[in-house]
Amino acid sequence: MTCDPKHNQVPHMFTSVHRKLVLNLLLASVAVSYAASSASASLVVGYSDWPGWVAWEVAVEKEWFAEAGLDVTFEWFDYAASMEAFAAGQLDAVTMTNGDTLVTGSTGAQAVMILVGDYSNGNDMVVAAPGIQTVSDLEGRRVGVEIGFVGHLLLLDALESVGLTEADVELVNIPTNEAPQVLASGDVDAIVAWQPNSGQSLSRVPGSTAIYTSSDQPGLIYDVLAVSPRSLYANREDWSKVVEVWYRVVDYILDPATAADAISIMAARVGLTPDQYAPLLEGTKLLTLEEAKGYFQQTEGFDSLVGSSRISDEFNRKYDVYREPQDLDAYIDASITLDL
Repeated sequence: MTCDPKHNQVPHMFTSVHRKLVLNLLLASVAVSYAASSASASLVVGYSDWPGWVAWEVAVEKEWFAEAGLDVTFEWFDYAASMEAFAAGQLDAVTMTNGDTLVTGSTGAQAVMILVGDYSNGNDMVVAAPGIQTVSDLEGRRVGVEIGFVGHLLLLDALESVGLTEADVELVNIPTNEAPQVLASGDVDAIVAWQPNSGQSLSRVPGSTAIYTSSDQPGLIYDVLAVSPRSLYANREDWSKVVEVWYRVVDYILDPATAADAISIMAARVGLTPDQYAPLLEGTKLLTLEEAKGYFQQTEGFDSLVGSSRISDEFNRKYDVYREPQDLDAYIDASITLDL
C-alpha cells in the first residue's frame, strides 16, 4: 500500500497539538519545585466532568468526608486544567484516565493511582454520519478526532478490530468538545468523542450512528484517583479513608433505593436534569470494591489497570507524547484498595 502524504503528517499534527499540553504540564511541574513545601491539613482534589468523577459530588453533598474525620476539598476544573493544576502542585490528587496519569508523570509531575473507580462502558464513541453503518465503511473517509488523546486510542482499536489502520482513513485533528459541530458541518464523515459530546453528536445529526464504543473494548479507558507521592506518603491513613468513602459513594449510586438521589446530585453538578444525566451514567461501569480489587491484579491486556496502562504507555510513546517508557510500578499502588 502506498503511503498518502496526509497520513505522514499525523505524528507531526499530534506533536504540534499535544506538545502544548505537555509543555504546560512540564512548566507547572518545574514551578512547583520552587513552591513552599509547608504541609496542609486539608487534602485538595481536582475533579471534572466525567460520570465516574462527578460521582464524588455525592460524598461532598452528603458531607461524608467530615463524617470520616477528613478535611478534604474538591475543586471543579475543565479536564486539561485539572492536570495542569496538579502538575503545578496546587492539588494533592486529581481524577484522570490511566493513560493521562502517565502523561503528567512523564513531565515530572509523578502521580500514584490508588483507586480505579470505573471504566468507560459505552460513553466514548465513534459516531458516523448517515449512511456509514460499520467501522469498515470508514476506509478512505475523514475522521475527526483529538489526536493523541484517548479518543484516538479508541479509534485505533476500532480500526484494528476490522483489519484497518489509521493509514486507511484521513485523520482530522479537532478538539473533542467541538465534535458535534464538526460532524454536523459535513467536514468529516465521523468523529470520536466521549459524553456528553458523543451524545450531542448523535442528537445533532439525525441518522448518525455510534459504530464503535468503549463497550466494545472494556478496560481500554480506566478512570482513577491519582495522588502525588508526597501527599500519599504524608497522609496515607487519610487517603485510605478517602478510598473508603468512595466505595460508600459507589454503593449509594448502585443501590436502587438511593440511585435516584445520587443521580439528582450528580446532574445538578453539571447543570443537567436527572433524566438527562441517567443515560451518561449507564455508559460508565462503576466498580464495586471487590471488582476493583480484581482490576488491580497483574495481568496483560485490557483486563487490568496495569495491562491497560502498558498499552497506553506504548501508545503515548508511538505518538511522541513522551519518549521514555514509564515505570508502571511507580504509578500504581494497589495496597490501599486491596487492604479494605
